[in-house]
Amino acid sequence: MTGTLFTRRDLRQIKERGMTPEGVISQIKTSEKGFPHAKLNRTCTVGDGIKVLSGNELERLKEIYTGAALAGRAMKFVPASGAASRMFKSLLSLNSRYETLEPEGLLGGSDTNDADLHDFREFIRNIKSFAFYEDLKSSLVGDDLEIKNLLETDHFKPILEYVLTSKGLHLSGIPKGLIPFHRYPGHSRTPFEEHLVEASTYASDANNVARVHFTVSPEYECDVKDHLKKVRSAYERTGTRFDIGVSIQEPSTDTLAVDLDNHPFRDGAGDLLFRPGGHGALIENLDRLKGDVVFVKNIDNIVSDRLRGETTLYKKALGGYLVEIQNTLFHHLERLSSETATGRELREILEFAENRLSLIPPVDFARRTGKEKIRFLLSRLQRPLRVCGMVKNEGEPGGGPFWVEGTDKALSLQIVESSQVDMASGEQRDIWESSTHFNPVDLVCGLRDHRGRPFELLRFRDPDTGFISIKSVEGKELKAMELPGLWNGAMAHWNTIFVEVPIATFNPVKTVLDLLRKEHRQG
Repeated sequence: MTGTLFTRRDLRQIKERGMTPEGVISQIKTSEKGFPHAKLNRTCTVGDGIKVLSGNELERLKEIYTGAALAGRAMKFVPASGAASRMFKSLLSLNSRYETLEPEGLLGGSDTNDADLHDFREFIRNIKSFAFYEDLKSSLVGDDLEIKNLLETDHFKPILEYVLTSKGLHLSGIPKGLIPFHRYPGHSRTPFEEHLVEASTYASDANNVARVHFTVSPEYECDVKDHLKKVRSAYERTGTRFDIGVSIQEPSTDTLAVDLDNHPFRDGAGDLLFRPGGHGALIENLDRLKGDVVFVKNIDNIVSDRLRGETTLYKKALGGYLVEIQNTLFHHLERLSSETATGRELREILEFAENRLSLIPPVDFARRTGKEKIRFLLSRLQRPLRVCGMVKNEGEPGGGPFWVEGTDKALSLQIVESSQVDMASGEQRDIWESSTHFNPVDLVCGLRDHRGRPFELLRFRDPDTGFISIKSVEGKELKAMELPGLWNGAMAHWNTIFVEVPIATFNPVKTVLDLLRKEHRQG
């Protein structure tokens, strides 16, 4: 099939990406048949899949975690490849049709249904509040433009261009992590800087070394490294030293786009079009770190110093909860591995697995022999562990925590996105819409087994949990396939614990106007 489907040029392109023709053909077949939907059994709620920590527990768990951190077990992993173009989507749209708008209606009028115009007005009226305002002023002055005069004369086009395009700051064309988010006296900080500061508060070892790893887009790898090299010394003056890693999403994890007839999609030059496989591809980056206790948090979910205390407390509590569970789990695994566990001990281990790890045993478990019980418990307990923070659902977009039924009818705790749910089914839609919590991507992972060996994380993926979306390139529609998500299918066969965390720990920046929220202001 490869001989008729791919040209020599195609085969060379595939090889250069570190892929194989057989692997690419498998992607085409998946695009054709699609992914099965997740089968939701019920939503996770407090007391049924979601744990709530009391005040006393928070302090106790914080102390447990502190010991692990000082021993050098902790690391922070930050997916940071997101582009800022989505942040400025409405401003980009308005800028493209600026000349068609009436000047007197830009900051007034009754166009309340024009979402782009609404966002533009909020942006201009609050422009001095953005952390990049001083950089914008300097950029304009360099071309003999004065922002004060532009604002007073309602001449906004240069302001938009100098914010969005390469004429000035080009904020819509750089990674989100390089945009100044927060203003402090005499300086501002990017999300990369804020994540360094946050890491110093809970990921430092006894030698005051904090380990942080960022995953970035290949085209901006050098820019990010240069930025981190430039700023790190300022944050190391407090006594913390940073061990910073940067990696890219490898081209070998990209997926081939196909047309609506499931034939390879080609660009204007006739080349195969490959697209990034989504954040699920980052499971390979996480695997290569061979970490121990690893916190995962997105680049844009960050607060300023004023609100960092609650975030740090819950980070330590989640870490402590994971370490506490591990201590008991590892003890049980030692007994199971030696095959010396008594009947009473097996009952104790099963009770732990049911109550602490939400593990549901097979219906015939009680009738199995001792060795069969041991084999089952070993197969289910010898897995990576994750403790996931969940916030109460207040209308934010994103996946949520559910009990999901597998092909073997067993139930497990999973983070599920809307794209995985069969919304044509009234029953499945009702379960989805009844969710009380959602996923803020605030998790801590235990990546080593009871003997200190790193797990092979790729063994614990569910390849049937990706999704396919319809995109458009050069005016032509295509199917784009994303791999199982990092905290969805890529971690589907992990042991999972959901813990409620306060909404104050979730402060993402999806649009530039989110930076105007009080959570992103220092004063």
